[in-house]
Amino acid sequence: MTGRTDSEKGTISLLGNKNVKYPTDYDPSVLETFPNKHPDRDYFVKFNCPEFTSLCPITGQPDFAAIYISYVPAERMVESKSLKLYMFGFRNHGDFHEDCVNIIMNDLIKLMDPKYIEVWGKFLPRGGISIDPYCNYGKPGTKWEQVAWDRLTHHDLYPESIDNR
Repeated sequence: MTGRTDSEKGTISLLGNKNVKYPTDYDPSVLETFPNKHPDRDYFVKFNCPEFTSLCPITGQPDFAAIYISYVPAERMVESKSLKLYMFGFRNHGDFHEDCVNIIMNDLIKLMDPKYIEVWGKFLPRGGISIDPYCNYGKPGTKWEQVAWDRLTHHDLYPESIDNR
C-alpha cells in the first residue's frame, strides 16, 4: 500500500496477500480496519455485495441475496477485502435472513464504532416470497441517532419494481 504510513495502514494484512484462506464458516475475526483520513467530514461509504449466500437454519438450503451496507465512518473504516472474506463466511452459516443483516450490522458496529450504519438484504424468493430485511443504527446522543430513526421509518417509501426475482 503505497502512499500510507505504517500507522495509517492500521491492521490491514489481507489486502495484497496471495495466501489468504477463505473461511468455511462465519468468522467476524477476519474483519480488519484502517484509519479514516477524514474523520471530521460526514460522508457515506457503500458496499454492494450481490453474491451473498447463507443457509436456511431449518432446511439447510442456500439463500441468495444482494446485501447493501452503507455507513458514515468515525475514526475507523472496514477494509474491503476483509469484508469480502467475512461475507464469504456466511456461505455455510445457518441463520434467518433477518438475523444475517443484524449480525452483519452488529459486527461492523463493534469493529468500527461508526457514526451511522445500515444493512439491507434483498433475498431471492424461495417458495414464491422474497424477504428484504433492513436494519440501521445511529450513534446514541448524536444527530445520527435521529437520522437512523428517520431512515428506518422511511427506508422503503418508493420500492423498486420486482420483475425478475
